[in-house]
Amino acid sequence: MNSGRSFMGGIPAVTKNLLIINILMLLATTVFQSRGIDLNNLLGLHYWEASKFNVAQLITYMFLHDGFSHLFFNMFSLWMFGRILEQVFGPRRFLFYYISCGIGAAIVQELVWTFSWESTFALVDSNGFVAMKGAEAIDYGIRHGMMDGFFNSMLTIGASGAVFGILLAFGMTFPNLPLYLMFIPIPIKAKWMVLGYGAIELFFGVSGFQGSVAHFAHLGGMIFGFLILLYWKKKGVTGGDIY
Repeated sequence: MNSGRSFMGGIPAVTKNLLIINILMLLATTVFQSRGIDLNNLLGLHYWEASKFNVAQLITYMFLHDGFSHLFFNMFSLWMFGRILEQVFGPRRFLFYYISCGIGAAIVQELVWTFSWESTFALVDSNGFVAMKGAEAIDYGIRHGMMDGFFNSMLTIGASGAVFGILLAFGMTFPNLPLYLMFIPIPIKAKWMVLGYGAIELFFGVSGFQGSVAHFAHLGGMIFGFLILLYWKKKGVTGGDIY
């Protein structure tokens, strides 16, 4: 307020436009849903063997969210950390990094689906009880043309993978910067916060806890972000401390 600039005016261009696009996409999803068109189903990331999959979903999925709270927490993190990183990286490099982390998260999610779907496929009876599972269920599903419907039900949306890449970059760029987290009265260095987030996501992903959340996609965003940052560090083309 003292600078005389509006709230949005003080946010760098790429971060600001990412925020606007994500908000508009949630509004569009709501409007189209009321008209019988499911944008999440059209633009969300489907399993690569599903008939509804297309390559563009590797990008479009990260601009969709499952309600306001999902959008808020992702955009709050993008606003808090992204605006600082954009000033460090520059707008073009920041946008490249953000989109690359989102695509990396999508690729990891596809790999997880590829190697895990057989263990999750089961057939239920009219009462909702499992009638068969494992190889028997898969064989039955193939013979009766059920697999595409199952594959099409595998869907993920959200900017979390890209945002987790942003968190990693912030932690590596400003490793010793103290951060204050909600409900924790003492400051935590950025590098420990990032490591903590990564460990939590790995635990949730392996344990299957919160199975509706794409924890491995979050890790995928961090992994791809780490590889990009290492490459930039080797080439000497990035600002900040980079640990």
